[in-house]
Amino acid sequence: MRPLAKFLENQLTKDELEMVPKSYDVMGSEGKGVAIIEIPKKLEDKKHLIAEAVMDVNKNVKSVLNKVSGRKGTFRLDELELVAGDEDTEVLHKEYGYMLKLDPQKVFFSPREATDRDRIASLVKPGETVLVLFSGVAPYPIAIAKKSDAKVYGVDINPAAHEYAKENIRINKLAHRIVVINDDVRNAGRIFDFKFDRIVMPIAVGGEDYLDEAFSMVKDGGVIHFYSFGDEKDLFSKAEGFVKEAANRNNIKFVVEQKNKVLPFGIRSHKICLDIKAGVPKPGLRD
Repeated sequence: MRPLAKFLENQLTKDELEMVPKSYDVMGSEGKGVAIIEIPKKLEDKKHLIAEAVMDVNKNVKSVLNKVSGRKGTFRLDELELVAGDEDTEVLHKEYGYMLKLDPQKVFFSPREATDRDRIASLVKPGETVLVLFSGVAPYPIAIAKKSDAKVYGVDINPAAHEYAKENIRINKLAHRIVVINDDVRNAGRIFDFKFDRIVMPIAVGGEDYLDEAFSMVKDGGVIHFYSFGDEKDLFSKAEGFVKEAANRNNIKFVVEQKNKVLPFGIRSHKICLDIKAGVPKPGLRD
């Protein structure tokens, strides 16, 4: 039995135990963590019991937030409610040797994407200029700047995320390599008067609406890391279609160099990433 369900086996019925979430996110270190769990509506009356169990199973967790709805609004935030623990949900989260300060009630952050952030950072070549759209609290810019000598720019519309990004850049001593801008990513083409070797678009839902901006700002031969989501039976076709349409609109040839499954995203679907090389001699997709 799963650890959380096992902990609750004497307090919930067999049917209720089957509905207890199989996984949840924990972020934060230095003795203070926050857990984000999505408790089914059928267990609404047991949510406080489940939240207390999360803290009992994870001694580092001091607050438990229940995900009430998915990302929405201008800042694309999950709707979260504090179910148990400390009302102060700001944490200091460590991954791959760098620190990130954030409050999940004010900004979006996924600790489960740390591996893919490290993968992207490992692909950056010496001397590159990189743009991260929807840069949030700056996990991608910091991961990249920690692993290379790249100059990295980030754009995000959420003012709270922008303030945390500035603080995280300071904490990690990367102010000489990272510039973050608090603005709508649709304005990025007007903000920058130069093009980029690499553009990262780490937003799963709606990212296709910004592919025109990315194609207009990437250098010939540059790379776009386009994130989307796909059904587990056909992970990449929908995202590939978005790329084809945007490339045709912008009269840009391209090739998909790599297709990556990032993490589960909803029921029977996954967040995915296409590594797109723009301006190659022959258009199309490469498996």
